[in-house]
Amino acid sequence: MSESSRSAPVGVVLAVDPDRFAEVVEALRRAGLTVTGEQPVLGTLSGTVAADRIPALEAVDGVESVDRERTVRLPPPDSPLQ
Repeated sequence: MSESSRSAPVGVVLAVDPDRFAEVVEALRRAGLTVTGEQPVLGTLSGTVAADRIPALEAVDGVESVDRERTVRLPPPDSPLQ
């Protein structure tokens, strides 16, 4: 796949089996995930991946959910939108 045909990277948050955390994270990396944060005890991690690779992440054994990161933008304190 050429670089121009790849989908843009998106942020994702994943819930995985905490008992197999290291194994699942390694499989996710092979599936295209760039890990940006890990919480092994909770079985969660965050990262970035090409949007078209999300189904490959969902197919990894031990993955419970894959959700796109959400960004909340608050108005500045002096904004009339309060």
